[in-house]
Amino acid sequence: MTSSQSSQPSQLSSEPTPSQSSPAEPLWQPDQDRIDSAAVTRFQAWAAERFGAPADGGYPALHAWSVAELDTFWRAVTEWFDIRFATPYERVLGDRSMPGAEWFPGATLNYAEHALRTADERPHDTALLHVDETHEPVPVTWAELRRQVGSLAAELRALGVRPGDRVSGYLPNIPQAAVALLATAAVGAVWTSCAPDFGARSVLDRFQQVEPVVLFTVDGYRYGGKEHDRRATVAELRAELPTLRAVVHIPLLGTEAPEGALQWADLVAADTEPAYEHVPFDHPLWILYSSGTTGLPKAIVQSQGGILLEHYKQLGLHCDLGPQDVFFWYTSTGWMMWNFLVSGLLTGTTVVLYDGSPGHPDTAAQWRIAERTGATLYGTSAAYVMACAKADVHPGRDFDLSRVKCVATTGSPLPPDGFRWLHDEVRDDLWIASVSGGTDVCSCFAGAVPTLPVHIGELQAACLGTDLQSWDPAGKPLTGEVGELVVTNPMPSMPIHFWNDPDGSRYHDSYFDMYPGVWRHGDWITITDHGSVVIHGRSDSTLNRQGVRMGSADIYEAVERLPEIRESLVIGLEEPDGGYWMPLFVHLADGATLDEPLIARIKQTLRTELSPRHVPDDIIEVEAVPHTLTGKRLEVPVKRLLQGTPMEKAVNPGSVDNPSLLTFYTRLKRPQG
Repeated sequence: MTSSQSSQPSQLSSEPTPSQSSPAEPLWQPDQDRIDSAAVTRFQAWAAERFGAPADGGYPALHAWSVAELDTFWRAVTEWFDIRFATPYERVLGDRSMPGAEWFPGATLNYAEHALRTADERPHDTALLHVDETHEPVPVTWAELRRQVGSLAAELRALGVRPGDRVSGYLPNIPQAAVALLATAAVGAVWTSCAPDFGARSVLDRFQQVEPVVLFTVDGYRYGGKEHDRRATVAELRAELPTLRAVVHIPLLGTEAPEGALQWADLVAADTEPAYEHVPFDHPLWILYSSGTTGLPKAIVQSQGGILLEHYKQLGLHCDLGPQDVFFWYTSTGWMMWNFLVSGLLTGTTVVLYDGSPGHPDTAAQWRIAERTGATLYGTSAAYVMACAKADVHPGRDFDLSRVKCVATTGSPLPPDGFRWLHDEVRDDLWIASVSGGTDVCSCFAGAVPTLPVHIGELQAACLGTDLQSWDPAGKPLTGEVGELVVTNPMPSMPIHFWNDPDGSRYHDSYFDMYPGVWRHGDWITITDHGSVVIHGRSDSTLNRQGVRMGSADIYEAVERLPEIRESLVIGLEEPDGGYWMPLFVHLADGATLDEPLIARIKQTLRTELSPRHVPDDIIEVEAVPHTLTGKRLEVPVKRLLQGTPMEKAVNPGSVDNPSLLTFYTRLKRPQG
């Protein structure tokens, strides 16, 4: 780890943090009725009686117990949520080292069996609410969801899909995607998905690694009031994925199935009870993908049992979801929040699947959906909240949001003005849950706690079972100062491995190279003296735009195929007002000019080959791109220079091939216009 990678950004470390003085009055404080009725309160009283958890001291005491008595805590979670082990576990935690912790050895279970068990108790209630850009909710009952999953699982088995096989989806956020995920899990296969706004190259960079045997696709999708035909992209995927045994066509735009493809309707027509494959606790459930910052995206494999327990804890205790709730989170199938959203079914909650633009036909669109679906927990991005504030949206005035008990945000830190706007414009008695986690664990490290106060600009607390700390470069825990986000004990949903990483070296290097045996996530955080958490942004070069992490490598590959571009450098910067600036710096080939036609072609290339999110805010010509002595682009040091970090703290000039190039970034001001 070089000095440039471990130095903290000066503008963060010099800012006063909320813990350096006594905390201000909270923006929101739960009343005693809410505290008493919260599932986490009932869990604590039950765990005190059964497992020796502290009966007094509220959430802070419960959290301290959950990390000190890790085995006992997770055993309590399995009993509280009635986890159905087909074969019992030998112990909770075998080897507890990181990486490589061994959870519930000997146990077998099935994720889909738990996600669908509400169908036994409430078959005619609504499991899913599908909403498109018409904003008219279409319900799917628990009985119908179970029937479709049962039919599709049987058809997958008939196609030869076996436990461990990969099944892929090129799908928007529609009920068919949730059915396909659950049917895949039911047979013990491994689900993986990309959203249909991904270009073919982005999808192939992911799916080719994991070699799927089945591909579920749509013919296109609707976004922003327009239809987007994806049939040519699907044809390219079929041609470039030789392991496919079957392609399933979902005619979202009403087109005929291409030659050789199966019809979705035929596969879900039977009235079949699902048959569940009981797999080992650490059997793969799904594969998520990292942003691909330094090459191909890492294929992150998470387990059936690990996700099951982590999501029960997170959704049932932290989000306080139950059968009476309606869970809406704006997301796409290319983001871990979609997997998290589908897991709302575990708690018997009605899950809202919205397929469309977050701002169509107007900026207030998501609030309208929350009203029409009766959402009780509504999740969105910090960027959307700030966009509403700038667009003079008044949700509390214009919509009936009386059922919304919590608005949650993620993707980037919610600025203080965002907290104030939600409080003022939605309802003053509103639980605001800014949460932070990652694709890497498909969950939250810190965020929602229904029994704690909300302070402006702060996440309420670290999550149960998560020993979250802030460390300096030497591994010293910090309070009230900016440090690296670390987790010092294993979590069940941590990856069981990366795909095609036989010796575990990529996994180790991703999280454990800075502090051996301790997970280092790549965020700057402050833990305050009253236990809340402040997130300051990424401590690495990951791009995180509109709540979706993206890889710079994808952008370089696309842009640098243009003959006018010799090399490029893309940086993503979190701004104090909640905005995000993503400039692309280009080193032009001899004779090329950065004129309007070339700028338009760069943007069109990124929009077409990757997605609209990959289009930069500004394209800026540079003399050359700076590198390390081994030829690696200086993404992290340049980001820190653009954030205002002094040169001597941002980079070691001796590690740079041409240090004089860095002066440009120290003087650069964001273009106006």
